[in-house]
Order: sequence, then structure tokens, then C-alpha cells
Amino acid sequence: MGFQQEPSWIIQFKSNDTVMAYSPQKKKMQPFFLMFDHGDVYNFANEYFRIKKISKDSLVFQRLHLQKKEISKDIRSDVNITYYSENYLKNVLKTTAAELQKPSKADTLYVQKLSARSNRNPQNLDSAFAGRQPVEFTPVSKLIKVKKITTVDPIMGRTQSYDYLFPYYRIDIDKSYKDFAYEFNVLVNANGKMYLTSFANVLPEYRRPEKSH
Repeated sequence: MGFQQEPSWIIQFKSNDTVMAYSPQKKKMQPFFLMFDHGDVYNFANEYFRIKKISKDSLVFQRLHLQKKEISKDIRSDVNITYYSENYLKNVLKTTAAELQKPSKADTLYVQKLSARSNRNPQNLDSAFAGRQPVEFTPVSKLIKVKKITTVDPIMGRTQSYDYLFPYYRIDIDKSYKDFAYEFNVLVNANGKMYLTSFANVLPEYRRPEKSH
């Protein structure tokens, strides 16, 4: 659907119970307590991980998604991360972490496949593909004001990805002929054409006349 898990984590084990993890937002390494949860599940940096493989040169973690302390058994928990030691990167693979973090050919082909399906079915919500750069609305009149509103909510599990997967906007029209306020969803195709999909908080018998407005 357009979500990208960015491989931006760098970790260092400082002791048996402390992990340093790189913060892309603060652009620095930060210390976190390594907490053993149960089985092979650990927590650090406010995330839960299952250790899948350990060798002298690499670690493979499975990043877990939790809801009310229960591990989700769907695709949200099917995210695997491979960490290589600095020595292995430099002397064996002879590359850098930055190079390995770049999208692969398989990633490119996958995105092209989803984009093509979305372009073939621009009005179908099930085929929609959210690009990393969300839609921008440019007012054609000085009477119209548009503001993009963030819906990130850590408590509800809404991460920063929601702001490009499901961008939310407030549109104000000054001097309109009557007061009104509607919340609605639209799909926008690659050429900028909009397709109205649904109204929120509108009774079914009023949806058709409101759509015609």
C-alpha cells in the first residue's frame, strides 16, 4: 500500500543490559535498557524484537507489533532486520551500511507493480498505492486555505507513516454562501484527478445530494 520500512537503525551493545541505538530524528546514538520479556523476545528503544539468529558477524531480529501487550500475528510483525558487524562490513563484504540500506532491484520492481495496478484502477480503494510524497493541494483562489494536519499518535500506535499513507487536510473556504463542514475521503491518481469515495458523519440518505455539491 506504499509503506516503506526504512533501514536506518544502527546499534551498539555497550554492556549486557544497555544498547546504544541511532535516532534518525535526533541524529545521534542514544542509550536504552535491554529488557528481556519472555522466550526470545526483548525490548529496547520502545520496540519489541524477537531474536532469530546470532552469529559472530551478524544478528537477525524480527521487529514485533503489539496490541495490548499481545504480538500481532499478521504482516505488521513480519519485519526482519539484519545487522552486520562493522568489521564484517568493511573487511568481508567490503561495503558500507549506507550502501546496503539502499532499495534493491526487487524493491523497485515491487513498487512498479503496485503503481501500475493503482494506475489501472484509479477509483478502486483496494488498488490504491500511497507514494512517499503525499498529495499537495494548491488553492486556485485566495478565499481557499489548505492546511495539512498530522495524525501521529504514539498512544494509539499511529506512527509518522500515517501522514503519508493517509494524509489529512483541513480546507477552509471564506465567504461561502452558507456554513457547512464535511469530512470526506478522496483518491488522487497519478495525474492529480480526484475521485470522491466516501463522506464521514453523513446519513446515507444525504450522501448523494452532498456529493453533487
